[in-house]
Amino acid sequence: MDVQIHPSWKAVLKDEFTKPYFQQIVTFLRSEKASGKAIYPPGPLIFNAFNETPFEKVTVVILGQDPYHGPGQAHGLSFSVPKGVKPPPSLVNIFKEIKSDIGIDMPATNGDLTHWAAQGVLLLNAALTVRAGEAYSHAKYGWAEFTNAVIQKISEEKKDVVFLLWGKFAQEKQALIDETKHHVLKAAHPSPLSAHAGFLGCKHFSKTNQLLINNGLDPIDWKL
Repeated sequence: MDVQIHPSWKAVLKDEFTKPYFQQIVTFLRSEKASGKAIYPPGPLIFNAFNETPFEKVTVVILGQDPYHGPGQAHGLSFSVPKGVKPPPSLVNIFKEIKSDIGIDMPATNGDLTHWAAQGVLLLNAALTVRAGEAYSHAKYGWAEFTNAVIQKISEEKKDVVFLLWGKFAQEKQALIDETKHHVLKAAHPSPLSAHAGFLGCKHFSKTNQLLINNGLDPIDWKL
């Protein structure tokens, strides 16, 4: 497993890497690889969210469930796909809401959200790997404990971070966030199955920027 993680996160999470559950993750991924199973994203991109958004830069967190499980889609950023890959349905709905909320026309053919990550938007999936073609296949092998620790560290060591919790799964993480120090915005998941139940029309993108401005922080340029 070719793990590459930004030094700022390595320092913040150093205790997690030595815990038994993290060794379980490593052992499990090695066994998956040894059995010839395809795993997404590729090893060097498993911690891409942390490399693109160093700890000190985090001002917004968008929490996803697990990586896309189709070939070439996952690159370690929640809801994002690499350049040249067609935006999946949930991301299409995110782009629709941006257009409706703040009037920005989002691209039909580019779903790479690295530009957001570079500005301080941590695009975090609760599980950082998945078996090809099998959604949630790695969700029970220690990743939730790791990413819960990530959320708790942000909550404890930073202030005025905006957490966007879309859907029931993400909203279950609300208990990890100190809401006396941070801001939580909740809506339905942007999936086509639920987007019309409260995601479309949530105005989270303008609300996020207003919260950042109110706290003396730079707003996010959502345009790709």
